[in-house]
Amino acid sequence: MDPLGHLAIIWASVLVATWLSERTRMTPVLWYLFMGAALVNLGWLPEAPQGFIERFSELGIIVIMFALGFEEDVGRFLKTAQRSWGIALFGALAPFAMAWGLALWWFGDPRIALMCGLAMTATAVSLTMVSLRSEGLQHSPAATGIMASAVLDDLASLALVALLVPLVVSAQPVSLGSELWALTKALTFFGLVLALSVWVIPHDLGASRARRLPFIGRYGIRHLIQIGEGMQASLVMLLLAMSLALIGQALGFHPAVGAYLAGLILREEYFHVRDRPSRELYLRTKHVIDDVAFTWIGPVFFVTLGARLVFEGELLAAVLAPAIGLYLGLMFAQVLSAGLAARYTGGFDWADSVMIGFGMLGRAELAFVVMGIAYVQYPILSPEAFYTLMLSAFLLNWSVPVLIRWWKPWCTGARELPAWMRERQGHGADDPPAPPAGSG
Repeated sequence: MDPLGHLAIIWASVLVATWLSERTRMTPVLWYLFMGAALVNLGWLPEAPQGFIERFSELGIIVIMFALGFEEDVGRFLKTAQRSWGIALFGALAPFAMAWGLALWWFGDPRIALMCGLAMTATAVSLTMVSLRSEGLQHSPAATGIMASAVLDDLASLALVALLVPLVVSAQPVSLGSELWALTKALTFFGLVLALSVWVIPHDLGASRARRLPFIGRYGIRHLIQIGEGMQASLVMLLLAMSLALIGQALGFHPAVGAYLAGLILREEYFHVRDRPSRELYLRTKHVIDDVAFTWIGPVFFVTLGARLVFEGELLAAVLAPAIGLYLGLMFAQVLSAGLAARYTGGFDWADSVMIGFGMLGRAELAFVVMGIAYVQYPILSPEAFYTLMLSAFLLNWSVPVLIRWWKPWCTGARELPAWMRERQGHGADDPPAPPAGSG
């Protein structure tokens, strides 16, 4: 079939997946993966997309990660990070160690174990927030803690992916020189992004000496956004995302890293056309970016990733036990580590601490991006490891709305906690509600 025919089938499957997501209240990502697996096993999609579809799905990774960075509010993140650092640290180390240890035991390959650990580290905050919103808990202290912790996890996971993937895929044996070179490239790239965010993108540099530099001191990204009275703002955003993605790729990193950072360094005030404070242009641009990322380009990546799941009886039988074992191990490690950290480092009460543990179980966009890098772009993961991760992620995401709904009566006070949990109950209840999401 012609590649355009395959694209039409993929887009039709995205509509079906969205409908199923609304009916089941599960993240659309899971249904995109399911539709890709179903279509490839029916013979309607090729097992290994090439050419146009392959490149189109790679573009999907870039716009997805840019959109995720663009919707993140760095200011809010910094304000809540102090309280949530323990949740992010211990809530990431425990699942990483669990996934790494189990993968090393089952597959016996340190590279596979490392990628499994990285894939299972980042939390799917979008899935959790949708589940909390459906239960009326989106402004609870638990929601604030989950949001800040998940952002820290995502940033740490991206940094680790940027540093470790080039070393893992290198044909040369790992040495001190290669590690230093990878670290140098990483510092160069993040230094470049920092310079862009501090000196190049802003047009108002205040008392900074950089304002004396030719051109940089007078112009910034706001002037590009104002071209055509803001009608080209979406194009400017996507161009910035693609530029940093390509620069990152040139330095040996996955383009998703650069795209995420491109979104993260943008601020809402850059969209105030002619210095008139207004959210209209920002909201319109964000709507376009989200539409591109989550409606018609980004989902192609997940559908084609799901198309890698060619069902074979022997393979499924071989991975069923490891997948269930990884699911149970990650559930134990994630809930215990995040819950205890929320209680003893974040000062949350027991009801919110348990909810935070449940809320950090989900694995979505970033986890599947890591799987795609390690299975599609680079042949690191074996089919057995890939299937194990996919099935485990599906079970973890399925558990999030179920557990949040089950624990809601205790979180809201409708049911009384056990006596040992009622000690200092109510601590954290006066925390301010989480503000609406904004741009990075």
